[in-house]
Amino acid sequence: MTNDLQAAIETSEALKVALRPPDHVARLDRMGSYFQTPISFMRTLIRRMHRENWRFTTDRFELDADGFGRVVYMIHTPHGAFSFVAFSHDLSPEERTDRVIAERWDATFTLHDGPVDEADLDRLEQNVPLQETGRCSAQELVLSRANKSVRLFDYVTRTLAEGKQPDIRELAKIGYLMRTTAVYGNGKFGMGDFANLHDAPVLNAPFQAELLAVYMIRHFSVALIEHVARMRAPEHAVPLAAAQRRLLGIGNATGLGMAPFLIKHPILIHKWLCARETALARVRGIDQAEAAKRSRFSDLLDRATAHVAEWNVEDSRQQNRIETLRTELADLRRDLDNTPDDVLPEQRPWDNLFRRIEARCSLEAQELTVSLLLETYAELICDLETEMASNEIETTLPAMRLGELKAIIEKDYRWALDIDFSSPEAQHYFWYYSEDKEEPRRGPRFEEPGAECEMRLGFGREVNGLYAELARLDGDGLNNLTAEFLLRRPKWRSTVRRVQTLTRFPYGEIRNNLLGRDCLPIDLLRCKLSFFGATKFDPKSDLWTRITMYQGAPHIDELGADDVDDWAFPVTGSSGAAP
Repeated sequence: MTNDLQAAIETSEALKVALRPPDHVARLDRMGSYFQTPISFMRTLIRRMHRENWRFTTDRFELDADGFGRVVYMIHTPHGAFSFVAFSHDLSPEERTDRVIAERWDATFTLHDGPVDEADLDRLEQNVPLQETGRCSAQELVLSRANKSVRLFDYVTRTLAEGKQPDIRELAKIGYLMRTTAVYGNGKFGMGDFANLHDAPVLNAPFQAELLAVYMIRHFSVALIEHVARMRAPEHAVPLAAAQRRLLGIGNATGLGMAPFLIKHPILIHKWLCARETALARVRGIDQAEAAKRSRFSDLLDRATAHVAEWNVEDSRQQNRIETLRTELADLRRDLDNTPDDVLPEQRPWDNLFRRIEARCSLEAQELTVSLLLETYAELICDLETEMASNEIETTLPAMRLGELKAIIEKDYRWALDIDFSSPEAQHYFWYYSEDKEEPRRGPRFEEPGAECEMRLGFGREVNGLYAELARLDGDGLNNLTAEFLLRRPKWRSTVRRVQTLTRFPYGEIRNNLLGRDCLPIDLLRCKLSFFGATKFDPKSDLWTRITMYQGAPHIDELGADDVDDWAFPVTGSSGAAP
């Protein structure tokens, strides 16, 4: 650690800038405005691969002239090797769909613990293309599939075969050659359980196995298109240039299947939000900013402005937010140029900037400013990446007096107590698992059957009901132990356990009614995906979105570069980093 960094940490901690409170942070409208930060999980993985000098080799590359066949990449880490196995398939247009009901895809993949032999490869070739209906072993850690972005794939193939580079502006319109429709892990379909990796020295941070698989899918997509172009015109074809390669990420289509995760893993979500808020407080707490950091922030602001200028979606709600954000970024640039001392004064400049944005700007601008500040001081906050995993579980405190339990609810769940759950609007939706794919779904309670199969996501309603019972108790009753209450009212066991646990993990409870008519699941999706490190959020409805992953990130042959972590806000015409 450098002396400057140590001094910054000491200064930040001495100032003790308060973390934004959970009631302010853990709300869907704000969580649905998050952007990638240096402690997003893709960024963590890239830094680790750089720091530990991971090596990547091609063990097999058995594709025919049309690009169909199988490929095996070996990933060599200081703590062992993994195999990434890809199968490329001939898929007819009518079979290509991003919907979960699909049964065939352009490519299917698995991340395998250790090397694969011929028997392994034959077994995988029989099962991986089947995805959910296949059979995996404990050595498979991730199962995934992807479809081509056909128009862009064909355009790039044709251009490379002609010996030319594709127009980078055309690449930016889509941003990826392939998009995944699922990335499964953690024991599903017979795969290895991630609990076995928790104490292992590799892939033990959140979602590292899945995101390593996505990183390799990106690598495969480029290798595939260069191979097809070369087979089409061996004398003229050229590989993708560095700038074009960096701008191409991997697309993803994500729907309601991801949404309940944030509700069902409150301790983990607390860790994520708390780390992000701690990082922000550290930067806001810096007493003075040296010229290099002011210049760095200015450059990042310009890069983010260019990135947002290229971010366009069909969804009118999100496009309006983007256009407002563009105006606000332009205003910030104007103010920085014209009245820099007002925006970034000598004392506590970043805290002043952040308070200014909070007072004047939209949630999108506020949360983008969080990302800009964290990027400016990435070296100050990256140690927090180790604080974002958890194996803690919810626990009941049977000796707690009911009066204390009631007081906790009044302090932490005022948002839930203020909701009238007797109103149909407050219970408009119910969540359930679909019968065919066992995927989370949401339906209108008073219009569709199935509410008796409801998933337990309405914790605001549950806490509201629990409090109503506690409020009926007199002083003697409130002096009773939680254990006595639960013996008489066992239906409240899980609710009490959650309330008691989350008083120690306050960012874990989202302060919104997930059953209400005004709940937008798209906010849940964007929050989680931002922690993954996704960009270019492209909502297709309130229920699902497309995103881009690893756009601008270094490829495997670029991981040794000193600026390996400088790829936030990729823009057209760059190598994925600075404009």
